[in-house]
Amino acid sequence: MKSSLQDDFIHFLRVEKNASPRTIANYTAAFASFQKDLGLDEEPEWVRLDPDPFRDWLFHMMKKGLSRSTVRLRFSALRSFYKYLVLRRGLANSPVAAIALPKAPRPLPVVLSLAQIDELLELPLRLPLPRNTPEWVPRRDAAILELFYSCGLRISELRSLEKHSIDFESGSLRVIGKGSKERLVPVGEPALKAIQAYLATAPVPSGPLFISKRRSQLTQQAIDLLLKKYVRQSSIPFEISPHKLRHSFATHLLDAGADLRSVQAMLGHSSLSTTQIYTHVTRERLRDAYQQAHPRASD
Repeated sequence: MKSSLQDDFIHFLRVEKNASPRTIANYTAAFASFQKDLGLDEEPEWVRLDPDPFRDWLFHMMKKGLSRSTVRLRFSALRSFYKYLVLRRGLANSPVAAIALPKAPRPLPVVLSLAQIDELLELPLRLPLPRNTPEWVPRRDAAILELFYSCGLRISELRSLEKHSIDFESGSLRVIGKGSKERLVPVGEPALKAIQAYLATAPVPSGPLFISKRRSQLTQQAIDLLLKKYVRQSSIPFEISPHKLRHSFATHLLDAGADLRSVQAMLGHSSLSTTQIYTHVTRERLRDAYQQAHPRASD
């Protein structure tokens, strides 16, 4: 019995592409969904189809309320299949290439609560000092965490800070961001005090602001591990990266009424659309608060 084009494609994926069982299952499910949703009793003549059946399929899935990620995954399988038919079977064009799909959902940033932020920032100075650890190390760690949250810095920006980057008199920080663009960011009083306490005891005559026990500039990996260490000793139930502190910085500012342009400038975003993701987080938080607190939010 002659094998079908679907079977040949799945064999190609399994043998030549060494595709994972999960990929094989997803692609097989996409074929089955296409046939079932369009009421086809047998495998269609793939090489004779025009874009219309695929537009009908897209409309059917959207009407059923399937998520955009599911729709895109199923069409990805069919696009790969038709790419195979074009390259291996001489098909002139793919009928799914021009189908406009819904945009992939953009996940909302993870944001810490104010209580979680407070707990995390207090940890370096609350935990017992490990043996043979200089007293300035926990002060350094406290200053690093305070600066991440106070200024919304990227990890590369924090690492590159130098002692002269801080103007204590004006309460501002000179940051070198992406593309070597310079910006001034306000620094909160707790962060300024944490930096002063660190500098009062740490051997930082000039050069990099944050140093290791060996007095060399901290690496990004060391900063990331430092944060993970404190998160493990907190009650925060999920992984935290420096970027999540940046997300929290921006969202908490907007929650408190800061305007979007100011937050854009402090984050160093070249495009306002990049900053607007945080307005979605704020709206979600407002909606959640309303649902939980208003007596007539639901039946």
